[in-house]
Amino acid sequence: MNGTAGTDGEDGTDRGAVVGLSSTAARAIEDLLAEPDARAARLYPGDAGARQPVHTVYVPGDRYNPDLPTRWGRQAQEALDAVGGIDVLLDAHALVTDPGERALIAGLVLAKLEAEPIEDLRIDFEDGYGGDDEDADVRAAARAVAQAGAAGRLPPFVGIRFKCLEPATRARGLRTLALFVGELLASGGLPDGLVLTLPKVTSVAQVRAMVLACADLEARLGLVTGRLRFEIQVETPQAILGADGTALIAPMLHAGQGRVSGLHYGTYDYSASLGIAAADQSMEHPAADHAKAVMQLAAAGTGVHLSDGSTNVLPVGEPDGVRAAWALHGRLVTRSLHRGFYQGWDLHPAQLPSRFAATYAYFRASAPDAVTRLGAYLDRRAGAVLDEPATAKALAGFVLRGLDCGALAAADLAGLERAPLASLARPARA
Repeated sequence: MNGTAGTDGEDGTDRGAVVGLSSTAARAIEDLLAEPDARAARLYPGDAGARQPVHTVYVPGDRYNPDLPTRWGRQAQEALDAVGGIDVLLDAHALVTDPGERALIAGLVLAKLEAEPIEDLRIDFEDGYGGDDEDADVRAAARAVAQAGAAGRLPPFVGIRFKCLEPATRARGLRTLALFVGELLASGGLPDGLVLTLPKVTSVAQVRAMVLACADLEARLGLVTGRLRFEIQVETPQAILGADGTALIAPMLHAGQGRVSGLHYGTYDYSASLGIAAADQSMEHPAADHAKAVMQLAAAGTGVHLSDGSTNVLPVGEPDGVRAAWALHGRLVTRSLHRGFYQGWDLHPAQLPSRFAATYAYFRASAPDAVTRLGAYLDRRAGAVLDEPATAKALAGFVLRGLDCGALAAADLAGLERAPLASLARPARA
């Protein structure tokens, strides 16, 4: 009978015994894929599990002192008090209606402003800097960071933005970078959460230049290779589309040789570079969404964190204007979160309570469903939603982010523990 298992083929082999590829073919496939496998492992290592701040606060380089985070937290509280308290902010956001949940979020926000009002602080020696003696201001800022660190008053992440590597500002920017790192080291050492920000990148070569600068500083200062990492600010059209028509963000990331920690979108520089009128420049402009979509694609699987930009509509002045600015900020923060951008820029103390309230409301609104689905997945129970491994990984990452920012606590996890969630969110690469 044709097709019966065990029938000999024309070459004398037993067709019924063929249950796999020949050793020759298997070896050829391994040889073929060895280099792509190694390249993928190198370029797409996945999320390392490091905490990502929910925001970055920029302050001019000549105005930083160790008390700045505490002062911003106090000014944020004063902004709430000036319009009648945190209930006014929550009304402006209109994100939470349940009284118990609303009271819980209000308490979380007020506690955050007291304990950790700034998660990521960038001392700005680029756009926000107006001092006359940059060398002295850079050294003073580094000593102030060291002083705050010794007193336990540093935010989890802190660093500088220096001038870009375009010809007119390159020497000044690199000098500021070297002075800051050197003075930090001389004043007691580099903080664990040190962040360096490379602005207005226009070419892959500028990223390579930054890698060279970091490696040189490490060698001269006796630092461990790879200690200095940096963010790339995406705020020029050339970062999105090169002169030859190719998308440059991915090559920029990989040119960083593992040193790139983040991609930060610059709302206003990018919009202005495209000729978008000032009144139309926004985090939600279609041009902004396009740039951020390219960033998101390039960063996927690399472990590089993404940050949205800022709104320059500040909650200051008359109460009606404050409420309108909070409503806008809360909506934009929530919009970014829904699009997978878990970080943004804040430019004023009064934006802090709005940032935290919108972030906490976002995580808490989806946490019960995420926890239920994760429990079913980990216990291999049938649930209302059939989650595949990729979705379970995303759910675990979501819950971990909620824990890291303070929106969630162990009591919200219905018995789930952090370690299994971390293993699920960041599985070891084979």
